[in-house]
Amino acid sequence: MSVLVYTESEKGSFKKTALEVASYAKAIANQLGTTVTAIAINADDVSTLGNYGVDKVLSVKNAQLDKFNANAYAAAIKQAAESESSKVVVVSSSADSKYLAPLLAVGLNAGYASNVVEAPSNTSPFTVKRSAFTNKAFEIAQINTDVKIVGVSNNSFGLVENSGSASAEDFSPSIPELGVTVESVDKATDKVTIADAEIVVSAGRGLKGPENWGMIEELADVLGAATACSKPVSDLGWRPHSEHVGQTGKPVASNLYIAIGISGAIQHLAGINASKVKVVINTDPEAPFFKAADYGVVGDAFQVVPELIEKLKAFKAQQ
Repeated sequence: MSVLVYTESEKGSFKKTALEVASYAKAIANQLGTTVTAIAINADDVSTLGNYGVDKVLSVKNAQLDKFNANAYAAAIKQAAESESSKVVVVSSSADSKYLAPLLAVGLNAGYASNVVEAPSNTSPFTVKRSAFTNKAFEIAQINTDVKIVGVSNNSFGLVENSGSASAEDFSPSIPELGVTVESVDKATDKVTIADAEIVVSAGRGLKGPENWGMIEELADVLGAATACSKPVSDLGWRPHSEHVGQTGKPVASNLYIAIGISGAIQHLAGINASKVKVVINTDPEAPFFKAADYGVVGDAFQVVPELIEKLKAFKAQQ
C-alpha cells in the first residue's frame, strides 16, 4: 500500500523533478501513514532518493527503455503500482510524464489530476489544489477513484530532504511491443536545459537581430541560467525552436525568469506564469509584461544588460 513515485532520469542521473516528486510523495505517505516506493528506469545511483523520503526503489534496467516511449514506460509503472498495491501514484509535470500519465490512468483505471501545486488538503476525500487556465487560477479537485495519479507542477513543492536510506531491488516489468522506435536524440550538452533551470534568461525581438544574442548568452553563463526566446524570435530563425517558451512552446517554472526585449503577449505570459520571480527589461513602459512582472527596468537592453553583467561579475569576484 505504499505511495509509488516515478522518478525521471537522464543518462543515468536523476533530474531535479525526480527529487521534487519524491519529496511530494513523502508528504502524502506521511498523511496516509505509509511508505514511499520509487520506480527508477535505467538510473545509476538510486540511493540518492533515500535523501528525499523514498524507502524502497524498484530499479529497472532494460536497454529497450534507454529512450523514452510512453506506452512502454506507462506499462512499467503500471506493473510497479500493481506489485506494490499502490493506491496513489505520483509523477512530475514534465513533457514525458504528461504524455505517459493518461495512458497510466487508463491502465490502472485511475483518476489523474495534473499541475498539482500543494500536498493534498485532505485524503478522504482525496483533495488537491491544481493550477488552471494557464496558471491564472487554482482549482480544488477531488479524485474519487480507488487509484489516484497526481501530477506535481514543476517547481511548486520544492525539494525536502529527509534523513533516511532507500533499499533497492531489481524490477523486471514485461515491455509491450514498442511500435515506434527512436533512432537518435540530439541535445546540446553544454547548456542548462529550460526544464531543469533555476534561472531562465529570455529575449525577444527587442534585440533587433541574432547577432546581438551574445550578451544574452553571457548573462546566462554568469547566472548559470538557461537561454530562451519568444515565439517571433524562433519563427524568424534567430534562435532554435527548442528555446521557444510560452503557451505554444516550452512551459517555464523557474525560480527567476528574466525577460529582455519581450513585450509580453498573452500567449507568452501563459507559458511563464508559473515562474516565481519575473524580471522585465524593456524600453516601452507600457509593455504588457510590466503588469505581470515582480520587478521591471525601463531602459535600453543594450545599455542595461552589459552593466548588469559587469555588476554580477564583480559581485561573484568578491565571493
